[in-house]
Order: sequence, then C-alpha cells, then structure tokens
Amino acid sequence: MDIQFHNSATRRKERFVPIDDQHIRMYVCGPTVYDLAHLGNARPNVVFDVLARLLRQAYPRLTYARNITDVEDKIIDRARESGETIEALTTRTAAEFRRDMAALGVLPPDVEPTATGSIPEMVALIERLIANGHAYAAEGHVLFSVASFPEYGALSGRSTDELLAGARVEVAPYKRDAGDFVLWKPSTPEQPGWDSPWGRGRPGWHIECSAMSWKQFGPDFDIHGGGADLMFPHHENEVAQSLCAFPGSHYARFWLHNGMLLVDGEKMAKSAGNFRTVQDILEHGPWAGEAFRLLLLRTHYRAPLDYSQAALEEARRELDRFYRALSKLAAIEPEQGDVPHPAESPPFEQALADDLNTPLALATLHHLVSTVNDRLAQGSQAGLGHLKGRILACGALLGLLGTAPEAWFRGEAGDAAAIETAIAARLAARKAKDWAEADRIRQDLAAQGILLEDGPQGTSWRRA
Repeated sequence: MDIQFHNSATRRKERFVPIDDQHIRMYVCGPTVYDLAHLGNARPNVVFDVLARLLRQAYPRLTYARNITDVEDKIIDRARESGETIEALTTRTAAEFRRDMAALGVLPPDVEPTATGSIPEMVALIERLIANGHAYAAEGHVLFSVASFPEYGALSGRSTDELLAGARVEVAPYKRDAGDFVLWKPSTPEQPGWDSPWGRGRPGWHIECSAMSWKQFGPDFDIHGGGADLMFPHHENEVAQSLCAFPGSHYARFWLHNGMLLVDGEKMAKSAGNFRTVQDILEHGPWAGEAFRLLLLRTHYRAPLDYSQAALEEARRELDRFYRALSKLAAIEPEQGDVPHPAESPPFEQALADDLNTPLALATLHHLVSTVNDRLAQGSQAGLGHLKGRILACGALLGLLGTAPEAWFRGEAGDAAAIETAIAARLAARKAKDWAEADRIRQDLAAQGILLEDGPQGTSWRRA
C-alpha cells in the first residue's frame, strides 16, 4: 500500500517510508489526567486510532504508544482543590479517560507509558543535555538553552522571535534568556518530587514526552501525532531536547497534527458556556458514542471541525443508513474478496492511504451501501455477500459498524422484556379484534420512543 501523509515538519505531503518496514513505531501525546476528557481531547484519539488500524493492515507490526501525563502542576492544583491524593486523582481520571475512549470505539494503545514511571529516563536525558552544552542548572532548576539550538522553530516554521512573541514566557531571574524552558524544577515538601543531581524536584512537561518516546523506541521512530495546539511550544521543545540529547538522530520522521475542534462555531471554553466533555455526549443515548466518532471522521483530520447537536444527529442518521443496509443483508453471509464493479470507486483503503482522507473513505462506503440498495431494489442477489463483507471491513477500519443492526436500532430502549410483553398483548388484542387496545399499546410504546414494524415474520421493534 502506497501511503502518503502531510508531514508537519516539511509542510508537504510525502510518501511514508518507515525506518523498518517490518515494525512501525508511532507515539501520540496522551492526556494529562486531572479532569474528564473533553471533545478536543477526543479528536486526536479517534484520528490516530484510525491511523493505527490502517498501519496494522498495511504492515506486519505496529507499536502504538500513547502516554499518560500523571505529574504536572494542573494535577497538583486539582488534587489540592478536591482534597484527593494525587495518586487517587490520576488513577480515577485515567480510568475515566480509558472508559470514554472505549465508548468512542478507540482501541487501547500497545503501550501506555506514564510520566511517573519514566523519571529515571528524564533525569538521564537532562544529564545528556547538560553534558552536550544545551542545558544549565540554576537555583534548583534545569533549563534548556534555546540559543544553543539554531534549528529551534523549524517544526512550526517560525523564527525564535516570532515564537516568543506569541507565547507566554515566564520571566525568572534564574533564566539566561526569556525563551529558555524548564526541564526540571524543585518541589516543596508537600509537592510530589524525586531525588536528582539537582535536588528533590519534578520534571517540566516537555521533557516527559521526549523521555517516554525514547524509553519505548530509542532516539528515532516513525510517526509522532497530536493536536495542532501542541506544535508550539510542546512539540517544538520535544524536537529540540531530543535532537540535542542525541546528535545525529532525527527523532520523529513524520509529524501529524489534527486541527482544532470548535463548538457551535466558537472555540470551546467554560467561560463561553460551550464546554463539552465526552461524557456529556454519551448522555444523549447508546448511539451517541459511535455517532460522535463518525462526526469526527466526516471532516479531514487536518481541517478545523465544528461540533453541534445538529451535526451529531446528522451523523446518527448517516449511521442509520449504513445499519439499515446491513439489516437487509442479515440472512447473507459476508464474503471476502473483490467486489464486482461498480461497487467501490475509489477503493476505500486508497482513500485512507491518501493522508487519512476519511471523508473520501466515507463516500466510498456510501457508494457500497447504494450498490446494495440498488441490487436489492432490482431483485438481484449478485455479489451481496462480497458487498456485506466489504461494508463490514471498511467499517472496521474506521472503527464503525461493530454493532448488530437489530441492536443498533433497538438501542437500550428500556426493559426489553416489558416491550416484548406489550407486543404480545397487542397481538392478543388484534386477534380479539380489539383495535382500540392494539392502537393504544402502539401509541404507548411510541411515546417511549419504541416503533413497531409489522411484517410477514411478525412484529419487530426498534428505537425511534
């Protein structure tokens, strides 16, 4: 498979050539576990989950690492506010994050390194940076010297002056230059801390990912992913640290960044009243997780995405169309192999291989569904097994269509046993020609969001 990605480091689309075509290595920035995952957190996790699925199909082996940041000042502040211990807060929040991602169909990464589990590697990296003349100790801190790395700013394509003008720069007397950033800082007795050559302290945020990726993959690996908001300063600082710690290395060969997520056309913020967590979305119903995932994939990963309740409902209707086609093929066994022309154009995998073009991939999936509907309307059974197999295989690559159609349309619509009892009572009323009672039962169920469908095989029900 010829895969091409837009490489943020070069700002152009390039053919993906792995370091080792027998083993692909991908690192993606994971959550800082102090609060529930919001919609912006969900987008990179869904995007890189699809990428991981594609790479697993194209190559013999993929190791996908997604980190957990469990030591950071936001965590310390939140634990103090909530009265929880830091360990209790991070353990609970990490579990909530994993649960929310699973509800969106995100598969677990192969490895999930934690910052607290990688402190020795952070200390070792900092020692290398000091030895190489790129970092200095001052007043219990260790700082990276930005001036020592002339290529600083290459990832984001800006000069150092431009970067500093657009950044919040902490002014501190122990800094040689305003743009120097912290690698290690001292901890007070009540703050988490580890022994180091510079005293008891804790790492700065940026060194964490450099250390965790090095621990998993060594100095060089294939793909680094994350949100566009991380490009500066976080990813820029990662590059500087890693290249200076290991002269002659390349760090990540490809950088992929997803675009921002807006809510109703505006940047999401608690102050704006439009802040949404993944759990807020899931409260809409059992369909909401998959519908939100589809909503994310309908927009190309590099483009801004606008979330709204109307867009979520539209994604649900789109899934209804897919599942309705599959329900018509319930009695047909899926088959593997090529689909007879003109069932798929362009090929689904080709769309994903073109810089993860999920909108085009979804268009080809719709084409498959249209072909199914056309053949059924014509009374033709030709190729339906292959078509069903392709729809399911394409859905699996996107992390969609994993629910049985009957379960999708029924959802978790109350007590199924009670619904079946009501259907039986309606059937008895119809046999007794008590049409008013039969209509009343149908109307009562409809008020609960349960729709009845009478057919030759009897009465079935589904969620409205």
